[in-house]
Amino acid sequence: MRPNLLILGGTTEARQLCKAVAAAGLQGTVSMAGRVERPAPQELPMRVGGFGGADGLARYLREASITHIVDATHPFAAQMSVNAIEAAALTGVPLIALTRAPWRAQADDHWTHVASIDAAVAALDGPAQRVMLAVGRMHLPAFAANPQHSYVLRLVDAPDGPLGFPDAQVIVDRGPFTVENDRALLQKHDIALVVSKNAGGTGAQAKLIAARDLGLPVLMIDRPAIPQRAEAHSIEAVMHWLDHAGTDLGV
Repeated sequence: MRPNLLILGGTTEARQLCKAVAAAGLQGTVSMAGRVERPAPQELPMRVGGFGGADGLARYLREASITHIVDATHPFAAQMSVNAIEAAALTGVPLIALTRAPWRAQADDHWTHVASIDAAVAALDGPAQRVMLAVGRMHLPAFAANPQHSYVLRLVDAPDGPLGFPDAQVIVDRGPFTVENDRALLQKHDIALVVSKNAGGTGAQAKLIAARDLGLPVLMIDRPAIPQRAEAHSIEAVMHWLDHAGTDLGV
């Protein structure tokens, strides 16, 4: 039986995996959550939107005759990852996660760790300062609880409504970003604090290196916990897993 992959995407790694799968002549679909208005082009057919929870995903796996699932979602897409684990268990479809190593503070970094978005909001309950808020569009409403700050928001898509911040500047841009440009951005806006989710990878790391260079503090939001699952940390490891996960892929 030839393989038919479902790649849960939305990351640079997912896009690279789609390219490798297509180059190997394998069949697959990449699924995007639909939170980005202009998703990057993919080398595999794309579906956009949710599945309706774990049961809906399990139903899709059966109806589409999916043989393998690769969860290459963002490290903070915890509910999707949980749904994938449950759907794989319901259907018996092998699952692996393509994960990024988390960022780790270096000797010259000034990081304060918090466990969640809510904890980050609570940590900002203090005197006004200029804040680079790098948490993604979907989490912005939570930070409206701290309107005293001046915010710089870097987003993939422009906001589709009021932000709830009296003082905010939106920069619409898509990574990867460079350290030189992010250092200039932090200096231009006189940023005093960077708030970031610990996404890992290289595409968005530049702001952290720039903050280190400038001696700026970083409020780092730790990743949510995900139930145990098989994980790989490279495209090559996923392709090897595909060749040994119950189907002879001929790669």
